[in-house]
Amino acid sequence: MGKSWPAPLAVNVLLGIPGIVPIWLVYYIAANGPLSALHLAGSNPTENDGVLPWVVVAGPVLLLFVLIWWLANRPLRRRTTMTAGSYRLVSIVATALPTLFLITISLGGN
Repeated sequence: MGKSWPAPLAVNVLLGIPGIVPIWLVYYIAANGPLSALHLAGSNPTENDGVLPWVVVAGPVLLLFVLIWWLANRPLRRRTTMTAGSYRLVSIVATALPTLFLITISLGGN
């Protein structure tokens, strides 16, 4: 592996900072939709607008983030010696690190 992982790690951690918003949107939609219906998460009792606001709000945000993430990782993947699977794993985990850091901080304060 050697020096093939620092650049993807750094780029994806930096992408993970604005990525907090789309990751939170996915969590919120899941928690108030299918997870709530399965009684696996508590839903917001005032969340009764249906799916259209989420498609209008979350759809473009998620699409823009995925497009930026893909465009940033595509040239990096070609320059590394990592396998495709390990590159994806490093990229996804590194992108999630800022969100996981904030979750850890918020849970530690209670």
